[in-house]
Amino acid sequence: MILGDLGAEIIKVEKPGTGDETRSWMPPSINNESCYFVAINRNKKSIALDIKAGHQVIHDLARNCDVLIENFIPGTMKKLSIDYEHLSKENPRLIYVTISGYGVTGPYKDRGGYDVIAASLGGLLHITGQQDGEPCKVGVAMTDLATGLYAHGAIMAALLQRNLSGRGQRIDCNLLSTQVTCLVNLASNYLNTGMAAQRWGTAHESIVPYQAFETKDGRWITIGAGSNDLFAELCDAILRPDLKGDERYKTNSSRVQHRKELIHEISSIIKSKSCDEWLQSFKNCRFPYGPVNDIENVFKDPQVVHNKLVVDFGSCKVVGPAVRFSNSENFPRSAPPKLGQHTRNILRNILQYSDDHINKLYEQNIIE
Repeated sequence: MILGDLGAEIIKVEKPGTGDETRSWMPPSINNESCYFVAINRNKKSIALDIKAGHQVIHDLARNCDVLIENFIPGTMKKLSIDYEHLSKENPRLIYVTISGYGVTGPYKDRGGYDVIAASLGGLLHITGQQDGEPCKVGVAMTDLATGLYAHGAIMAALLQRNLSGRGQRIDCNLLSTQVTCLVNLASNYLNTGMAAQRWGTAHESIVPYQAFETKDGRWITIGAGSNDLFAELCDAILRPDLKGDERYKTNSSRVQHRKELIHEISSIIKSKSCDEWLQSFKNCRFPYGPVNDIENVFKDPQVVHNKLVVDFGSCKVVGPAVRFSNSENFPRSAPPKLGQHTRNILRNILQYSDDHINKLYEQNIIE
């Protein structure tokens, strides 16, 4: 989808009859497609193809395309003779991307992978949630999303490399490795000091104050003071300048050490005014802050509106790309496709199949 925003022509190969499973992940839905499917399938042309009976079509597509992305359980593509070893012989410039749960080798290679499973194995559920609560899943599939972003960067790098070498290559991305790399500082803490991470709710293990606080009207506001100067400014803003002179709170290390006392002080102060009142009080402050928005207020937020992130296709709305370029185009090109919407067009215009050949594939139920 991201590559499509940048102008790439994307062909989505789907199973006849049902298509991508996310089409049926509803409610909610719009125009008989799940909103989940709509969220991640813009810019794509859909061809409905039985890849077992129609594997020759895959070979023909691979000869005409720059990149192939697949996310079957490792070994599936080899059984169909459409793995990298076979297809790269026909198109040495092909960049072949495998996205799996755990990698193409190793003890878990034959397992199916879902975001929440990789997030469990990779520690994300263990470090997410209230301090005294159960392990908690992040609200969206962050491990899936991060893997897609890694794959996007890898594809761009491989295309640049191909400009130099003239050859494509195979890229292996997997959910588990992505999740482990996303442990970032918590992984570093453990690897270098043996410190095991724990759940902190909205708080930060190494920075205080850096969390959400409840306000008088029941809403929440998140405040982050990542330096001594910012903490001092926060103390002035909440009319407690004495806190910045307290020996317990003079440095971040001492604030972490005395977290419980400081957070108790700040929490009681923040709860004395409404969220909007604090937002107004903090308006000219340098320390980062913001309300905990529900989804409705996310899209009403003046900065979100200003950034023009919502794109309306008429048939549906999507959230557009987060990145802007000064001298390049990056925008949603087309609405998510109906199943098999472009089958005939792709076979005729890209693969140069005759109408007789295409009609025969329809008659044999190889395409839809």
